[in-house]
Amino acid sequence: MRLVVIGGTGHIGTFLIPRLVSAGHDVIVASRGKRQPYVPHPAWTTVRRIEIDRTAEEAAGTFGARIAALEADAVIDLICFTPASAQQLVAALQLRQTLLLHCGTMWVHGRPTTVPTTEDAPRHPFGEYGIQKAAIEQLLLDSTRRGVSRAVILHPGHLVGPGWNPLNPAGHFNPDVFTRIAHGELLQLPNEGLETVHHVHADDVAQAFELALTHPGDAVGESFQVVSPAPMTLRAYAEAMFAYFGQRAQLGFLPWDEWRHTVTEDEAAATWDHIAHSPHGSIAKARQRLGYAPRYTSLQAVIESVEGLT
Repeated sequence: MRLVVIGGTGHIGTFLIPRLVSAGHDVIVASRGKRQPYVPHPAWTTVRRIEIDRTAEEAAGTFGARIAALEADAVIDLICFTPASAQQLVAALQLRQTLLLHCGTMWVHGRPTTVPTTEDAPRHPFGEYGIQKAAIEQLLLDSTRRGVSRAVILHPGHLVGPGWNPLNPAGHFNPDVFTRIAHGELLQLPNEGLETVHHVHADDVAQAFELALTHPGDAVGESFQVVSPAPMTLRAYAEAMFAYFGQRAQLGFLPWDEWRHTVTEDEAAATWDHIAHSPHGSIAKARQRLGYAPRYTSLQAVIESVEGLT
């Protein structure tokens, strides 16, 4: 197939593009052209790359038409963040009924009502990112049910992999946390450290996109959660990382109102966002309908990321 991947040089695209090329597809990557993939691969030499500023072209009303003009069999959109952005693409792809695969987020659920959370659980998103992504999901599913589009939505958890800082056991992204753990220093966690985080290796997410692409009959009009087989509590995550570095766990716990003053405002905001969501997603639907089989546990995925930091 001819495939267009929008935002293909980022976390997921780094692993997805080699998969698609290896499967024999004709791949076009549309991006701003500002960065290279996190991990080099020979497949990139066979990929056609198009520089496109999505924000500017959407403002001009030309983005959807430019993508549609590539006459792809499927478009994989990894960087859509507003319903208006999604609507432009849906309208442009309607004539050819081009398959559209959208990258969502576990944040569409907001605070979970049951765990593990399934795709049909009631949505209670909060925060701009989660609310916008939930609205995009609804738009795409509704347009597919009306026959206007052929869309699939995949909801990853906390992306990890070589080349970027993983979400750490304190619930934010400062890599110094791993340094302190490696040195056997005390790590303070908020509350009792029992909130959950649900990582997923970017290559496992790439696997899910490839499966959805090759099983459209089972995927179109559906959303799927693509995470590791199980989440970790902050406490279990921290203990596992201490063990990985050959250290005895040195943990302290503080009520949230005290703990947030031990870190920067940005770190506290990131941690609050993660512990307020405390995601725990079920992958049963993706397993059954797509054959999704993540290669990495949450801890294995994080360790590969941490090893890439050194």
